[in-house]
Amino acid sequence: MSEDKNSYLLKTIQDYGKGLLSFIRRRVSNDADAQDILQDIWYKLSLMVNTAPVEQTSAWLYRVARNTITDKYRKRSESLLDDIFGDDDDEPDYSAILFPDSATPETEYVRSLFWKELFTALDELPEEQKQVFIWQEIDDIPFQEIAELTGVNVQTLVSRKRYAVLHLRKRLKQLYDELTD
Repeated sequence: MSEDKNSYLLKTIQDYGKGLLSFIRRRVSNDADAQDILQDIWYKLSLMVNTAPVEQTSAWLYRVARNTITDKYRKRSESLLDDIFGDDDDEPDYSAILFPDSATPETEYVRSLFWKELFTALDELPEEQKQVFIWQEIDDIPFQEIAELTGVNVQTLVSRKRYAVLHLRKRLKQLYDELTD
């Protein structure tokens, strides 16, 4: 029976590997992330095959791919919040509001308000601060790479991002206070 499972896995990888990787690449920012996600999918498939047969392989693979990509961006969003708000005990727990255990219309509304306020606050920043924040936090481009692309010193980029983060903390704290009062 183990040989059947192995041949099923190999055939699935052959049949769906290129198409699935292409699907993932169109939805993530870099090739390394796409490769990692694809490896996670193959691992999950191997676990599934060991416990129960997968009836609609194609549908299962693409659904797992979409869910894995979503999870990756959700974790990325949570780390973005950590950077904006820091680990200060005096700061409110924004992640509890933005990433609750259950999704309700109210939590979806609060989440949409947060993102709207974040992008409004970003638009208030000087272009250099806004751009470095977006490149570094949203596009996940390292400071060194940004420095090479722009010709700006890494320390200058770090400083610009710091000013952006301070502004965003102030603006988003106002939103938090309005929502929790």
